[in-house]
Amino acid sequence: MRHGKKDNHLSRTHSHREAMLQNMASSLILHKRIETTVAKAKELRKFVEPILTRAKDDTFQNRRIVFQSLHDKETMKELFGTVADKIASRPGGYTRIIKLGNRLGDNADTCLIELVDFNELLLAAAAEKSAATTTKTRRSRRGSGAKADVAAPVAAAEVVDAPVAEAEVVEAETVPAVEASAAEEAPAQDEQITPSDSADEPKEA
Repeated sequence: MRHGKKDNHLSRTHSHREAMLQNMASSLILHKRIETTVAKAKELRKFVEPILTRAKDDTFQNRRIVFQSLHDKETMKELFGTVADKIASRPGGYTRIIKLGNRLGDNADTCLIELVDFNELLLAAAAEKSAATTTKTRRSRRGSGAKADVAAPVAAAEVVDAPVAEAEVVEAETVPAVEASAAEEAPAQDEQITPSDSADEPKEA
């Protein structure tokens, strides 16, 4: 029974499977991309990514452990040289699987497995995209809201000050107007009183 065993045996014995993965890993490191079936690519990814992680730390012990898995001096030289320099800043996920469709002979799912840092086209596209995003000036709602909040009290103070000045002007204008109206009413009352006085004088006489 295969309870809890997640590895795909790929219809091979243990020794055949290990030899196949060693050869595929060597080809991937040397050529940076290989075409294979999806099932083999998924098993190769589990096999080669721990090797690539060890290659980032170039020590004698890591070289011994990696050589136990690869058994190829040329692959070791390429791995600890060019490949290790490229993947030094990447924390994981060194490979990419791109599905290509079904194979004509046996209708198997085929794919392309490659090292991520060696695909120049995708790296150039990613660099252009990052450059385009950095040139754009994005304003967040939080930042604009803060600026609006800072500007709002100043504007409110100006608005509050303005009606006060208008009120003073209005009061200054209304006081003379009231005095003028009172002055106009006073002569009118005098004029009304004088005829009555003149009319009363002959009666007294």
